[in-house]
Amino acid sequence: MTNTLVSSIEAVNAAIQNHNPFTNDGIVKEQDVWGKGFPDVPTLNAHASNKVFEAIEFVRTSQSSHDKVTSIAITAQKGVGKTHLLSRIRHQLEKEGGALFVYAGGSNYTDLNLVKYQFQQTLANSLSKTGSQEIMQWQEVAAAMVNEVKTDNSSTPAELVKKFDRVYANRLAKNKNLVTGLQKEVLKAKTNADPYILRAILWTLSETQAPFAIKWLSGEELAQVNADELGLPNPSKTNQDREAEALKNIQQILNLVSFYNPIVICFDEIDVINNSTDDGLPTASIIANFVKILHDTLENSELSQGIVILTVMLSETWRDKVNSMPGGTPDRISKYTQRKPLDLNNVSGDSMVQLVTVWLKEFYSLKNLVSPHPLYPFEESKLREYGKVSKPSVREALRWCADNFKIVQEALPSDPFERFTLAFKRESEADIGDYLENSDLISEALYFGFVTLKGQTLEEVMIEEVTNDVQSKTYHINYINFKVIGNKNRKEVKIGIAVIQSPQVTLTAGLKWLIDYERYDLTCGCLVRSQSKINQMKNHSSAYKLLNELKFLKGGKHVDLIDEGIRPLIAVLAVYQKRRNYQLTEEEIFDIISKNKMTFDNLLLREILSNPPGNISLPDDEDYDPDGIIELTDASSTSETDDSDDEFSEL
Repeated sequence: MTNTLVSSIEAVNAAIQNHNPFTNDGIVKEQDVWGKGFPDVPTLNAHASNKVFEAIEFVRTSQSSHDKVTSIAITAQKGVGKTHLLSRIRHQLEKEGGALFVYAGGSNYTDLNLVKYQFQQTLANSLSKTGSQEIMQWQEVAAAMVNEVKTDNSSTPAELVKKFDRVYANRLAKNKNLVTGLQKEVLKAKTNADPYILRAILWTLSETQAPFAIKWLSGEELAQVNADELGLPNPSKTNQDREAEALKNIQQILNLVSFYNPIVICFDEIDVINNSTDDGLPTASIIANFVKILHDTLENSELSQGIVILTVMLSETWRDKVNSMPGGTPDRISKYTQRKPLDLNNVSGDSMVQLVTVWLKEFYSLKNLVSPHPLYPFEESKLREYGKVSKPSVREALRWCADNFKIVQEALPSDPFERFTLAFKRESEADIGDYLENSDLISEALYFGFVTLKGQTLEEVMIEEVTNDVQSKTYHINYINFKVIGNKNRKEVKIGIAVIQSPQVTLTAGLKWLIDYERYDLTCGCLVRSQSKINQMKNHSSAYKLLNELKFLKGGKHVDLIDEGIRPLIAVLAVYQKRRNYQLTEEEIFDIISKNKMTFDNLLLREILSNPPGNISLPDDEDYDPDGIIELTDASSTSETDDSDDEFSEL
């Protein structure tokens, strides 16, 4: 760090003003477990994660079949980092290998009367996630099966996946079924394995058939043609039938898969979802009993790599519910720790400093900045004091950071107008990149500009409402950014504004929206696009014809995007977005904008509301015939159902 050039304090402070990395409160969701996740402090609750990896090694190396399935209960209060701990375990396994990972979060317990069937689905879905070898965990198991029966096992699992479909097709051309042959060979050594489950796992090596094989492994019914191709039974079943068969399927899958890899199964948030069975049993009791059933019924030999079951819950759930369950349930849920759950710790003074350090390290790295010191803008002494005195949960610590993540500013003027003037000057001079190419930023600035004008009359239009609720029933993309709704000469006005600085394909699609007044409830369509880009249009392109139709047949318009019109609006928007940093209220900002007519006198906003002039400049074309507009075919004004020029037409 001593040899690294520290970024300018202005650049660092600007980054702090623009984005607060702590605002998400560190709430870890299922996608964070499987995805990138949050910055991790390895020393925080290391006793728990270390114990899990110790258990994995224990079941893997034990010579006794009785030790091949073990369990750990993990307890903590809300926000302490229970799911974060599971995310740490998952990411370490993904990076270093050592076990397959199965995650069952609170969203997986939607119907407790079908808990076994839903876990079978969770198991199939989890094993379809990427493992340590950069392929699906299912494929890691299938590759191990293949390499076990091959005489030459020099191919890596990833290489097997890459060439599997080609080899299968070559064998089929010779009337030999590769999967059937592999199935027979593996079954010679795995005589107790379900042949169809084994076959389905082998099929996951096929990039084309893997989705259907995984769907079948989850217990779902396939289209008969897919089942026939895979050679798998496909009877029609009710959910109750699937629930009755699920435990047997789960046992078969886990017993087979754990022969090749240790498995970590995580039951998370068992007390978050307040569901119950038809008998009135709550989620925590049902999941705890299911863990007991798994522990007691999995038949692992001494050759198995083992299974570790983690059950995560609130401290009071263990104390008041699980620990008092009959039939030895607590012993089965916390076997490895001898009925003593691993309790997670809150943040201390030391871990508070470490937590902030890792979060800020990622923040500044993403911004390509080097801060004056690793904790900037915080002071280490204050962080240590907060952690030592408050002993917060991780979530509480991150919320405190979010509230205190601000630069030590110079004293701002006491007068709101002077503060606004200073803020507007800074934001006007800020380097925001090539903003004239940023359609989203431009549309957001225009939208905010019109919002400040609600209730005022501009270009004879009384502005009543500004809405971005312009949706299509067909597409997820909105080409019309927003509508300005008002009244002009006692007639309702609904102007749809589309900012399109992007390429021709998007322009064509956007113009189709703008001319479809009936579908999008418009009285006028307005394209905001730089005139230089309009001049580059090919004279007989679809976009060229659609723009002509918008202007000459529909009464719409094109407005040139000019820097002196949009840059002040972007600056005003930035002041509003950073009003807390500038110690300004929303009311003060709107009042200053109104009194100084900052948006009222903006020429770009006025041009959008003004009547179409009728002589809007077009690219020079000596062959252009205005009367030819009348001969435009119906195709030029099609709605989304005509995809002749749609950006998705070649998909």
